Amino acid sequence: MLHGGFGTRLRPLTHTGPKQLIRVAGKPVSQWALEDLRDAGIHEVAVVLGELGPERVVEYYGDGSRLGLKLTYIYQGYPYGLAHAVYTAKDFVGDEPFVVYLGDNVLTEGIGEYVRRFEESGADAMVLLAKVPNPQRFGVAKFDEKGRLVGLVEKPKLPPSDYALVGIYFFRPPHIFRAIETLKPSWRGELEITDAIQKLIDWGLRVEYAIVRGWWKDTGTPKDILEANRLLLDYKYPGTIIKGMVEDDARIEGRVYVDEGAVIRSGSVVRGPAYIGRNTIIGSNTYVGPYTSIGYNCRLVNVEIENSVIMDNVTLEDIGERITGSLIGSNVRIRRRNTRPKGIRFIIGEHAVIEW
Repeated sequence: MLHGGFGTRLRPLTHTGPKQLIRVAGKPVSQWALEDLRDAGIHEVAVVLGELGPERVVEYYGDGSRLGLKLTYIYQGYPYGLAHAVYTAKDFVGDEPFVVYLGDNVLTEGIGEYVRRFEESGADAMVLLAKVPNPQRFGVAKFDEKGRLVGLVEKPKLPPSDYALVGIYFFRPPHIFRAIETLKPSWRGELEITDAIQKLIDWGLRVEYAIVRGWWKDTGTPKDILEANRLLLDYKYPGTIIKGMVEDDARIEGRVYVDEGAVIRSGSVVRGPAYIGRNTIIGSNTYVGPYTSIGYNCRLVNVEIENSVIMDNVTLEDIGERITGSLIGSNVRIRRRNTRPKGIRFIIGEHAVIEW
């Protein structure tokens, strides 16, 4: 699993840590990916780390045993591209077929079906594709008149199709590593995985594709994070689960997950789908609306919030106006002291304090 990159489109949230650790629907994005690998029958995983907060990844996941995985950490260092990141795992994978899973991807239906398809196919490589409205943001597939995959283009100005690479790849050694060894940096200064796969196609090797079922999301921007949060709350939490405490006269409406140690105080309303993290306090006169995920050890008092993602150790008090469509980083404190015009939207990095 690739856990690198600078996360520039998610700054300031990523100034102090990797984007894959942003918690959506109760878990870091990369944890959803790791659990997908596990559920597909893959239990030995190399996590390729970049320069941005690698120690935080190791601290959070450890040896992987709590997720039912055996994790090995590989330090890529500076992000010289996806192909370079894949090459760093050459010794780890040896002669075994392997999956490359970008840790900022969310795939609701999982990869189990595609793992089986690849194992049975005997193909040298397989890529997953999804139809998207903005293919110029992604690596894009090119097909011939018979629908065969004949090329891949990275972030083209004029896309040859509207089918984007999902960020999950299947390979059999040694061909992919030989292809990477022949690469030169692209115009972006990176070794592109699309160029490596194009080499396999040009060499006449068997490269197949599958179009994913269900929803897929690349969580590269604040908008993507919010959409992934909505997606996961809808698909992964089919009913209400109360592990914490809901006091008398507190209202739980719809599908709400209240984690261990969390307390929903009297006089508050939580309307799902929503996730309330471990040891979080939802105080009186507080409304938590649909598609909101609140992290661990948070405190909300006299607040209205919906369609937002709140990280860990956040305090929101006496805001007065409804917060919506917001991302708030860890260890942030927001408190209103004076009246302000209505309508608030936040994208706030870690350790901020905002008072007005």
